[in-house]
Amino acid sequence: MIFSRKRAGTGRHSRDETSAEVFDPTEAEDVRPARGPYDVSEAPDGVQRLDLGSLQIPAVPDVEVRVQADPQGVIQQVVLVHGPNALQLGVFAAPRSEGIWDEVREEIRQSLFADGAAAQEVQGEYGPELHARVRTPDGLTDLRFVGIDGPRWMVRGVYQGEVATDPAASGPLTQCLDGLVVDRGQEAKPVREPLPLRLPREIADQAETANGTPAPAPREA
Repeated sequence: MIFSRKRAGTGRHSRDETSAEVFDPTEAEDVRPARGPYDVSEAPDGVQRLDLGSLQIPAVPDVEVRVQADPQGVIQQVVLVHGPNALQLGVFAAPRSEGIWDEVREEIRQSLFADGAAAQEVQGEYGPELHARVRTPDGLTDLRFVGIDGPRWMVRGVYQGEVATDPAASGPLTQCLDGLVVDRGQEAKPVREPLPLRLPREIADQAETANGTPAPAPREA
């Protein structure tokens, strides 16, 4: 299955395998997925988003977007926060022919095991997930890893907080993930290379003024 989201009721990318079929214009509206993450070519119009380059994050009430960036405005980390819950986002290049979440998920599991943390694979809303409990300076922390394969990209999300063990508590964070837009670009990139993320120009200027101190993205409401 090519670029499958492995989400029940969605066959968006499986249509690529039958592209030789005769196009029926009456089915054109069915091509756009009902939920994201979306490729930029499929994203719905009329949605306010924070443009970070390869990722565009929808504005959702009560969700704070926190970023860590270098003095040039290149982002190293994106975290969405809602109350005690957080969702860290990453986006990576993938091959044209197949998704990479299965391989990446296994590598994460092995890395956790090497660090002494067991990870359990669970079937979730986006397909196979990893649930793990890791030791941090603040004590034991639950993490939930999800991955969504798209056309030549993969989005990885890491949930932390109550939402790591109770997906039903994700609320606005899931709304952000389902509304996420990926702008992969056309240039060739090594598989699994992080896609470039940058602060909007005005925020990067603020960071430079502050002697390179990473600037938080504006709170969207």
